[in-house]
Amino acid sequence: MAAMHATALVENDVDHLAHVEDACGAAIRHRGPGYRLLHGDTIEQLGRLPRAGVDLIFADPPYNLSNGGTTCQGGRRVAVHKGDWDVSHGVRTDHEFHRAWLDACRRALKPSGTLWVSGTQHVIFSLGFAMQDQGWHILNTVTWYKPNASPNLACRQFTHSTELLIWAAPARGKKLAHTFNYRDMKAQNGGKQMRDVWALAAEGDHEEWVTGEGEHRMWRLPVPGKTEKREGHHPTQKPLALLDRIVQSASSPGDVVLDPFNGSGTTGVAAVGRGRRYVGIDRDAGYLDLTSRRLARLGRTDD
Repeated sequence: MAAMHATALVENDVDHLAHVEDACGAAIRHRGPGYRLLHGDTIEQLGRLPRAGVDLIFADPPYNLSNGGTTCQGGRRVAVHKGDWDVSHGVRTDHEFHRAWLDACRRALKPSGTLWVSGTQHVIFSLGFAMQDQGWHILNTVTWYKPNASPNLACRQFTHSTELLIWAAPARGKKLAHTFNYRDMKAQNGGKQMRDVWALAAEGDHEEWVTGEGEHRMWRLPVPGKTEKREGHHPTQKPLALLDRIVQSASSPGDVVLDPFNGSGTTGVAAVGRGRRYVGIDRDAGYLDLTSRRLARLGRTDD
């Protein structure tokens, strides 16, 4: 992935971000060139944002996995407890929460904007059904394959090694109005159409897989490494390379990118680093502080 630097920041960030200041000023914990970080409940803050002002949303909602189970970490069995925010409140209650934040995102999106939402089997079907029921136009379901997935300790099922990404427009129209930088993605994929299966490999392994005569390419993207966690980390942190691809493929310089579950701020690092404007929302102030530190490192040459 190309290096990101501070000169990529857009200079004209006054329009939409100024409206964010007016609507959500009391909730802004950090502000900087091209970004605003909002502290509070995501549905509440989404409702305060200007209507139809966002070009791209990436959402990584709770997967509701912290329910007394175990997983393998560093070769040991450990309890799954990412935080109280990840505890399930029952299928129906969890589903209604997803419907609520999806509806709030739809309000914030421009008609030409799109939403990317990630999930595993524990949550993706609820998300997909909610989006279909609300009238979203699903453009793609991208399979993110992780060859270095944690082993299955029970040995009673196949090892989980994928996450799914649903890419959707807020409504189906006669003409597709969303941004898709097709030529850029094709060029990055060696002149072949980029497919909807993406591979994430171990840190330092940046080679792509090619099957046959170059007809199928699954690109290897590094998992979050030490440099991405230098300022701290989040238990569900996504790799920068993944968000960088999403930002590059589905937005243009100067666009407004939103993450309603900001976490460690990887979406913001990708967005600001690529010359987009960014709005992140999180109810944990500590993660917004972490994001601010990560954004401050953009353009540093001592990494």
